[in-house]
Amino acid sequence: MDIKRNYKYLLSDLTALKGVGIKTTNLLKKKKINNIFDLLWKLPKSYTDRSLSSKIKDLKIDEVQTITVIPQKYSFPRVRNLPNRVLCKDETGEIDCVFFNSYEGYIKKILPVGKEVTISGKIKYFRNKYQLTNPKYVSEDSSIIKQKHNSYSLTEGISEKVYNKIIFQIIDNLPKIEEWHSKDILRKFDNISWNESIKKLHNPENIGKFKENFYQRLAFDEIFSTFLVNSEIRKKIKRIKKTKKEFSVKNQNKIISELDFSLTKDQSKTLDEINKDLSSENKMFRLLQGDVGSGKTIVSLLSAFNTINSGFQVAVMAPTEILARQHFLLAKKIFPKNIRVELLSGKSSYKDKKVILDRLLKKQIDIVFGTHALFQKKVEFKKLGLIIIDEQHKFGVSQRKKLSDKAGKDCDVLLMTATPIPRTLTMTIYGDMDLSIIREKPNIRKPIKTYSKLENKIEDVIKFVKKEIKLGNQIFWVCPLIEESKKIDHTSAVKKSKYLEKLFPKQVYLLHGKTTADEKEIILNKFLQNDFKILVSTTIIEVGIDFPNANVIIIENANKFGLSQLHQLRGRVGRGNKESSCILMFKSNLSDNAKKRINILKDSNDGFRISEEDMRLRGFGDILGFKQSGIKNFRLADPVHNHNLFILAEKEIKRIENEKENISKFKPLIKLYDRADIINDIA
Repeated sequence: MDIKRNYKYLLSDLTALKGVGIKTTNLLKKKKINNIFDLLWKLPKSYTDRSLSSKIKDLKIDEVQTITVIPQKYSFPRVRNLPNRVLCKDETGEIDCVFFNSYEGYIKKILPVGKEVTISGKIKYFRNKYQLTNPKYVSEDSSIIKQKHNSYSLTEGISEKVYNKIIFQIIDNLPKIEEWHSKDILRKFDNISWNESIKKLHNPENIGKFKENFYQRLAFDEIFSTFLVNSEIRKKIKRIKKTKKEFSVKNQNKIISELDFSLTKDQSKTLDEINKDLSSENKMFRLLQGDVGSGKTIVSLLSAFNTINSGFQVAVMAPTEILARQHFLLAKKIFPKNIRVELLSGKSSYKDKKVILDRLLKKQIDIVFGTHALFQKKVEFKKLGLIIIDEQHKFGVSQRKKLSDKAGKDCDVLLMTATPIPRTLTMTIYGDMDLSIIREKPNIRKPIKTYSKLENKIEDVIKFVKKEIKLGNQIFWVCPLIEESKKIDHTSAVKKSKYLEKLFPKQVYLLHGKTTADEKEIILNKFLQNDFKILVSTTIIEVGIDFPNANVIIIENANKFGLSQLHQLRGRVGRGNKESSCILMFKSNLSDNAKKRINILKDSNDGFRISEEDMRLRGFGDILGFKQSGIKNFRLADPVHNHNLFILAEKEIKRIENEKENISKFKPLIKLYDRADIINDIA
């Protein structure tokens, strides 16, 4: 069997397996098992040892036992609802095999009188005789029964016996795949092959052996395949030759000197990195990652200003219209009057939109702000040179690739996110991009003081809120649910807003997931204008809004949130120059993990440190930003436990890039690990 046929077998439809029909295929597809390869990653959780044979006289009741017997006599009563019985013997005693709802023909087929048969199942004792009810493991070939049978988390309608039969069949027919790794890499895993690793993965003796070479090698394959695809995308983008953007940083520095704050070292360094990309002949495809309140927006606007000064247009996309408007107003404030700034709003009239679209096409607008509507087909630019997308954590690798292709060869791309994530995840999710990180916070930003409070001390919190309102400040009050739930003991936003409305008449508004986009915009604008004092909300306020006058956030049931999410919510305050507070409310019955999370948040305002701790405590699948990233969760690899494998994969990718190694030998790896749709044109 050649290499191509080898991996094509693994990617075959499930119906290619013996004994697997349409019904079983559909049941497996419900568990996202779409081909033979997918079945390999459904790992056993335990096993039943049927390998040891017992004599009837030595049987233990209520235990799974394996016996070899000879059927003696059938008893098929004609009375309805009575079970069928088969008397079986060995040289030491007798046992009844009892069948409910089984046909006589089937029973005679599996237990032929006078023939030696091996049976395995849980032993019972009834009316002074051993009994086996509806035995599933029955065969004249004892080798089929006498082995260790894995137990899997099964989908309804598929028995353990059927599932094991399918897995045994795949393992028996597992093709030998030509090795894709270098000798140096293989030595790290004691030279174990992919084929041997898979067999060991499904060996019941190896359940839970995550540190063994076979498991580590397969986890590495998974990580490496992701990095390889990211590397290829990065190389393809770098190969695109564009017109260099030529501009003078004197104009940029003039704007910086007129700001009412100084740029941090991180902001200056990031701006230099972006400027270098803009003035290069290679297309920029960069992610600007910064903690909440670290000042990413000003860096992006200065980059936009330099792009405009080189004769190009800029498009800035924000997740919400209110944030697009805030960016638009900031640009109007800091840019010279000759820069033509426009906002493409969903609320603009058809006539106004038509005028803006016409002016964009004639290059009478230098920079336009808006939401995702900016990338509709009807929006055309005369000379687009830079796309900036704020809060892009919902963009997966495929969407980013399409965006880069659509932008055109002369258009640079800058994506921004305020979701700090650990390095292992950054390498995985954003490995196709160059990365700039802003860790420092501007000096004008005061650290947010974080407190924890038992929910039965709400009167203390209310007193604090009254004092803050008297000082002219505004408050976010966050609740996990919209309405009361009998199943989950969380405070509801609806109930809380009614409670607060009684204490603060005409000062409370409610915002939640069921609020329409138009209503949300109106409420947020009113809050921005300081028309009311308390905004009760669910977690929809996490990102993308800047309210300088809001300096208190109260988060109910704080122990129900992850650390990263709490940090994102906390980042909604402390945007102005006032001292800000975050109050985490919780019930008294906190788990040790919840106590750790709250203490970490009280001790630190560093989003990067918090995200690392979050991953250790919660697991990478739960981290804010990762689930939304568009990348599939790894089946084996874990950024916490396999941190060393991520570093190893990164080093190997750099070696391949530096040595300009042909990656065609990795084609089976890329295809098997479901990354081929992104770079399906590799050699």
